[in-house]
Amino acid sequence: MTSRPTPPGMELDRAHARRRRFMFAFWLLAFGSAAISNTLTLRIDAERHGIAASAWEIATNEFTSMVVSLAMLPFLLRACDRWPLHAETWRRRLPFYVAGSIAWCIGHIAGMDLLRLAIFSATGIGYDPGPLWLQVVYEYLKDVRTFFIVVALWHMVAWVGRQVKGEAHLLVAPDDAPAVEPVDRPDRFLVRKLGRDFLVATADIEWAQASGNYVNLRVRGRDYPLRSTLAALEARLDPAVFVRAHRSYIVQLSQVTSIEPVDSGDARLHMADGTVLPCSRRYRESLRAAAAGAEPVRARAGSGG
Repeated sequence: MTSRPTPPGMELDRAHARRRRFMFAFWLLAFGSAAISNTLTLRIDAERHGIAASAWEIATNEFTSMVVSLAMLPFLLRACDRWPLHAETWRRRLPFYVAGSIAWCIGHIAGMDLLRLAIFSATGIGYDPGPLWLQVVYEYLKDVRTFFIVVALWHMVAWVGRQVKGEAHLLVAPDDAPAVEPVDRPDRFLVRKLGRDFLVATADIEWAQASGNYVNLRVRGRDYPLRSTLAALEARLDPAVFVRAHRSYIVQLSQVTSIEPVDSGDARLHMADGTVLPCSRRYRESLRAAAAGAEPVRARAGSGG
C-alpha cells in the first residue's frame, strides 16, 4: 500500500506549529520560574514581617495562577496566529486585543479561585479571595502586562522568522517604467529578506498554498509568505497559467507533470521538481480541462489518468 506523500506546502504549517511549541515551552519556563521565585520571596517576606502564611499556602496561590495562565496560553497564541497585528491592521485589531486582555484576566481569576477553593477546602482551610472588585483591579494590573508581553514576543518571533525566510509583497506596477500590462496581472513580487529587497517573477511561482492570513509562494524550493488570501491572489493571477487545485492550493500548469487519480475521487499532482500536491475532486476536472489546453502539460497530464 502506497502511503500518501506529505505535501511540501505543509512545511511552513509545521514551522508555525514548531514555533507555537517553542513559545509554549518558553512560557512554561517563564511562568514556572516566576512561580518558584514568587513563592520564595513571599515566604521570606512573611517571615520578616511576621505574617502567618505557610509555604504550601503561598505555593498554592502562585502555582494555581501559573497553571491557569498556561492553560489559557494556547488560545492566546492561536489568536495571535489568526489575527496578527500588522501596520495596516493594528489600529482596527488593537481594541479586540484589549478586550482579550480583559477576558484573559477574568478567566485567570475564575480559574485560579476555583482551583484554590478546591485545594484549600480539601485541607479543611477556608479560602477567601477578598472583595471581588479589588481582586479584579489587582489582577488586571498584572495580567494586562503578561498578556501584552506574550503578544509582543509572539509578534517579534514571527517578524524575525519572516525576515530570515523572506516575506513577499505584491508589486502592483514596475517602479522604473509604465506598466505594460494591467495592474490586475502583476508580473513580479517584491521579497524582503534580512533588510534586502529582490524581485520574484510571477512566472517563477510553482504553486501557492493558503496558510492562515498568508499565502506561501513556492519559488525554486523556497516558501515566501504573502499577506493575502488565496482567493484574492487567484483573482490577480492569469487563469490560463495558474489554476486552483484544492481549497488550499493554486498551481502553475506548466509545473504539473502528471495527474494521478486516487480511489476517493481526488488526485495527486506530480510537480516538475518531484514533489506531490493534493488535488480535490471539486477542482480535478477543471484542472484537467485547463491542462488539456496547455500544450506543455497536456501530454504529461493525460498519462496520469
